[in-house]
Formats: sequence, structure tokens, C-alpha cells
Amino acid sequence: MARAISTENGRAALAAVAEAPAADRASLATAVRYLLQLLVEKAPGNSVEVRVPPFGAVQVVEGPRHTRGTPPNVVETDAETWIALATGMQSWADAVASGRVIASGTRADLTGLVPLRP
Repeated sequence: MARAISTENGRAALAAVAEAPAADRASLATAVRYLLQLLVEKAPGNSVEVRVPPFGAVQVVEGPRHTRGTPPNVVETDAETWIALATGMQSWADAVASGRVIASGTRADLTGLVPLRP
């Protein structure tokens, strides 16, 4: 992630998204990126790639570093689901069971990392 999002801007974006589920794209993008930033702070590393297209992707969780090709441990979801997971509005197990999260690889389980409680 290129630039750090300030706590103030991140919380403002989360508030905008919470108030209006059809929030503007800029608020949605900032909220997603802010929560990904918090995940990186909570679980630094390079063994799991978390993707929230089209807004961002980060590598987290200590372990073997991935450098080329498709990572062996990938978590992918949409923006709304990522925000719900990261803020505790949806559980990891429910998101995976409903197909809203695609998790592949032995390390691609964020159960102990979400919610982030920003």
C-alpha cells in the first residue's frame, strides 16, 4: 500500500459507508484500504495475500515469503464483505460458508485476525 491513511480519514470513510450502504466510491475505497492497512499492522508478514478488488491487496501473516506467480495462500472478497468482516458485522465462518470469501491455502484463514475493531 502506497500511502498510509490517517485514523481520522479512515474512520470518516467507515462512518460514511455505515451511514449509506451505497456510499460513494471514494469513501468505499478509503474504508477498504484503511482496514487493509490495519490488518497489515496487526499481522505483518508475506505468507497470505488478501485481495479486495478493485480497491487493494496486501500480504500479511508471518511465514514463507511469496515472490512470483499466484500466491499459495489467498483470501479474496468484495468490499462490502471485507468491511463487514473487519468491523465484526459478519463472522469469518459465515462469510466463507456463504461463498462471500474465497480462501485457498493452508494459511488462508483470518479467523484470529478479524474483526479488527478500528
